[in-house]
This record gives sequence, structure tokens and C-alpha cells, in this order.
Amino acid sequence: MSGHSKWATIKHAKGAADAKRGQMFTKFIKEISIAARMGGGDPAANPRLRTAILKARAANMPKDNIERAIKKGTGELGGSNYEELIYEGYAPGGVAILVEVLTDNKNRAAANVRNLFSKNGGNLGSTGSVAYMFNRKGVIEYDAEVASEEAVMDAALEAGAEDIQNEGGIITVTTDPNDFETVLEALQTKGLESVSAEISMVPDTCMSLDAETTRKVLKMIDRIEEDDDVQNVYSNIDVPDDFEMDE
Repeated sequence: MSGHSKWATIKHAKGAADAKRGQMFTKFIKEISIAARMGGGDPAANPRLRTAILKARAANMPKDNIERAIKKGTGELGGSNYEELIYEGYAPGGVAILVEVLTDNKNRAAANVRNLFSKNGGNLGSTGSVAYMFNRKGVIEYDAEVASEEAVMDAALEAGAEDIQNEGGIITVTTDPNDFETVLEALQTKGLESVSAEISMVPDTCMSLDAETTRKVLKMIDRIEEDDDVQNVYSNIDVPDDFEMDE
């Protein structure tokens, strides 16, 4: 699990990220729409759409929003055509960054991402420059103050999860991408409400930096995530459990 993902999850679990819920729903809508456009609006016959809906439900996105997003993708409602792009680069301290973009304007997205890297002390790399450091995994996270670690572990392992860790107040379930739906549905059936659930890019190893550089990296990631075209940002920074964003 990348350090920043854990950091972001902790913020969310403690209620500090509620202001970003609308922005998060916007990203889900785009993801559901493009999945429906590419593979049709029936989740039973469209694995990518099924996964996108599961993620949205895990974040408590209303059913009406999900249905509208599907209709936008299938053309029943007017909607934009999105392109998928991946940008790779480095943040301060040499931290590897992967940026997943869904955009209806490729030139705008490219200019914005390049600008966000350069303005925040990072630099864009070429295709493949950092992607090899990450593996695609299913990642489901729970607030340890709300969910029982034993209940999560029992249900997850029974459903075929690869790993369960409890760190920094967050219980993280890791799966093979092909088993993500099965494991998430098994956990939801047990009444376990996740903080986040996604197919994620998990780094092979993480980097630890001094507090000042860590703050610069996290601020850069936050600014990239705020861009409307950006869907996901992954990094290999390790954020200590006792880290404070501001001193």
C-alpha cells in the first residue's frame, strides 16, 4: 500500500476529507461513464463497469448518481467522450508518481499535469520511467475504529484475499485484481463498510524522506488530485504514522 494512499485514507476516515466527497463522486461518474461506453451498460456483462460501481458504492455514492453515469456512458443522456491517459514522473526527493487521467481534452490535461509537476518541484518522465515500480492490486480499506480486524480478516481470507494489514488505524485488504470484486462483495455481504475500495497501483518498495520533503511531496500530490481531469495519483512515498502535515 503506498504511503500516500494510507495518508489520504486516514484523512478520510477521520472525517477531514468530507469537503472532497463531491469531487470524488465526479471522478466516479467519469469512470462509470467510460466503462459503460466501452463495454455497455449491463454490469453483469461488463466487468469494468461492475468494478466501477462497486467502488462508488463503497464510498456511499447514491444509486441515482450511478444510474445517471451509466446512461451518460451509453448515450441515453448527453455526456462527454473521455480519453484515458497515464503520466509518469518524479516528486521532490525522487518519489515516483503515476497519474491516471480521464479527460475530454487531451491537450488541456497534458498542459495541466506538466504545469503541476513543474510548479511543485517535480518533473515529468517518459513512458515507462516509473510504471515498472508498481503492481496493479485490488485494495480495500477500513477504519480500524469502526470495523473489526478479525471480521475483516476472516471474510477477506475466505474470499481469496492475498494480504490483510492493520497499520496507522487503517485495515488494508490486498487482492489480485481478478479477485477484487469477489472479495469486496464478500466483505460487503458481511456488513463491513469500507473507507475506500479500488484497483490501485501499489509500489514494490516505498521511500522514506525527511519531514519537510514529505510535506512538499504530499502537497504536490494533493494539488494534482484536485485537477478535474485527474482520476488517481499513486506514489511510492512512505508516510510515518506519527507524521504531522503542518508544524
